[in-house]
Amino acid sequence: MSEQRILAGGRGNVGEVFVAFLKLGLTSFGGPIAHLGYFRESFVVRRRWIDEAGYADLVALCQFLPGPASSQVGFALGLMRAGPLGALAAWAAFTLPSAFLMLLFAYGASSFEGPIGSAAIHGFKLVAVAIVAQAVWGMGRTLTPDRSRAGLALAALAVVTLLNGAWGQVAAIGVGAMGGLLLCRAVALAPGGRVRFAVPRKVGVTCLAVFMLLLVGLPLLAEALGSQELTLFDAFYRSGALVFGGGHVVLPLLQAAVVEPGWTDDTTFLAGYGVAQALPGPLFTFAAYLGALVAPIPRGMIGAGVALVGIFLPGLLILVGALPFWETLRARPAAQAALHGVNAAVVGILGAALYNPVWVSAVVSPYDFAIVAASFILLTVWRAPPIVVIILVVLLAIPQSLQLTLAV
Repeated sequence: MSEQRILAGGRGNVGEVFVAFLKLGLTSFGGPIAHLGYFRESFVVRRRWIDEAGYADLVALCQFLPGPASSQVGFALGLMRAGPLGALAAWAAFTLPSAFLMLLFAYGASSFEGPIGSAAIHGFKLVAVAIVAQAVWGMGRTLTPDRSRAGLALAALAVVTLLNGAWGQVAAIGVGAMGGLLLCRAVALAPGGRVRFAVPRKVGVTCLAVFMLLLVGLPLLAEALGSQELTLFDAFYRSGALVFGGGHVVLPLLQAAVVEPGWTDDTTFLAGYGVAQALPGPLFTFAAYLGALVAPIPRGMIGAGVALVGIFLPGLLILVGALPFWETLRARPAAQAALHGVNAAVVGILGAALYNPVWVSAVVSPYDFAIVAASFILLTVWRAPPIVVIILVVLLAIPQSLQLTLAV
């Protein structure tokens, strides 16, 4: 197998990666599940940096690890395409637009208040429904082509539905892996699905060691030095290190980290969380808002930077630590069978997310349903660019949302 085949789309450059992810950082509304749909459309379907099976394997790995799954997938895609600088470019371009907007809101820029803002937010949610539906449809056709894998996807959907939260996702992937071992041993692994990352094992082991050292040592060092900066960094690092599933799952951890010690109040916390859901990019950038407002020092831009790096760093460290061992593990026949099951489970997880929270939080009227159906056709049949669909849906959603707001 050639290196070109292993790396799917081949080698690129840092500027190419930055521009591609900056577009997503400015337009990827809808949360982590929707982000995976945007990534699939951009890097699997349009740019062909990676194939469907390889992308599904990468998503499965990141779902297993703690941290923000969509940001980890983006970081890994940047690493695959343009090396370590490409990984940093992908993370920065996807993360910083949302972080900057959250910092503005912390200083009083409330761009999404009022009827027009609420209507726009509703439009963003409807776009997310169509994006996730497109991802479920496309990945389902590729990754669940037979009865066994379709059944595993259905089982994963049931597990996630019955067991809410991050542990439901972990359990669903476990069900997929066990089911793959039992049902998918005769299925050959698609050769195009192999994705190799140029991360030496020594680097991987070092990253895992740093991850654990910071997790254990930061609170001790912060207490010994009496450093508020280290205490703040530790609070956000621990939140990022202990959350599985990312996105909304981090909410209770962050609330315990900054509200319970009295660094901020519930009203301020929830106001920022509401705005974060309306912005493009990763929900973890909520940390920039909190870091800018916490008391005592540091706060402002320094606090925002400390919090932002603190919450993302553990997930990225553990991802780089796992990547050198991923290809060796997945080359084993038993691991290949398990991966078939895991890939099917990912489809089930996306299907469950399509219903709750994506569908139930967005589609509240027949008019909404019509907008979602039209958006889905635009994306899947007409292959319209997501940004065009976003603008169109927001414009269509505003009149109905204003009517409902005024009626209340």
